[in-house]
Amino acid sequence: MNIHFKSINKKDILSILPLLQKINTTTPHDILKARVLEMIECPNYECVGTFDGNKLIGISGLWYSIRHYVGKSVEPDHVIIDETYRGNNIGKQFFNWIYEYTKSKGYEAIELNTYTGNRKSHKFYYNEGFEIYGFHFVKVLREDNTFY
Repeated sequence: MNIHFKSINKKDILSILPLLQKINTTTPHDILKARVLEMIECPNYECVGTFDGNKLIGISGLWYSIRHYVGKSVEPDHVIIDETYRGNNIGKQFFNWIYEYTKSKGYEAIELNTYTGNRKSHKFYYNEGFEIYGFHFVKVLREDNTFY
């Protein structure tokens, strides 16, 4: 394996869709694609990837902000490592890279959300030193009131 990490170029952003669809199983493909294209235009969003050679095997969005309670923070979002690569410590390597990468940009903290049913991610984040400080609430404002 030739594992390395880097920012994904804006022009290559749609390359994340196959991995992203694995964790967004209820979001229709066309909506997911449109959202990704809109996200990449946001000045506080960046997508980073884990590569084995030229093959994209992991992704994480990074949302940058400043919070009154913690300072300059970054939120990893839609984090996934291809299932065929799991169990090789790649997630830990990816997060170590994210820590150093965002620290080099002056960020002081990382906060994230994970689905309540994703117990493997909970264990991973606990082992990484994350603590639960609150709940994440969602209210859908669309007419269909459906989460997708």
